[in-house]
Amino acid sequence: SILIEYSMDRRLIFYESIKTNKAMCRFKDTNLGIKKLDFNEKRGMMAVYLTDGREILVPVSLFPEIKQLRKSQRENYMIMDGQFFSFDAISKIYSVKDVLSCNLSQ
Repeated sequence: SILIEYSMDRRLIFYESIKTNKAMCRFKDTNLGIKKLDFNEKRGMMAVYLTDGREILVPVSLFPEIKQLRKSQRENYMIMDGQFFSFDAISKIYSVKDVLSCNLSQ
């Protein structure tokens, strides 16, 4: 699991779990952002288009709340500060780091 900590200036700091026996990672001052989401690229996948031109495909199954949304609800997403995204139908907020950490663990 990943521990998310908010610093006073609202930047996110992420740490990998000590149980994984991996070195702890700390992400700060990320310039990488989210341009758009697309659920039509490949069935069961969420395409995340990043500001550096990359397209990251992530299984929707890794995000149970998103998986439960109907197609029309998935289309009603919002991107906040280029770093976070959420959906009108759920209250959870995801970050670019959530997407990248899923992609790295595959």
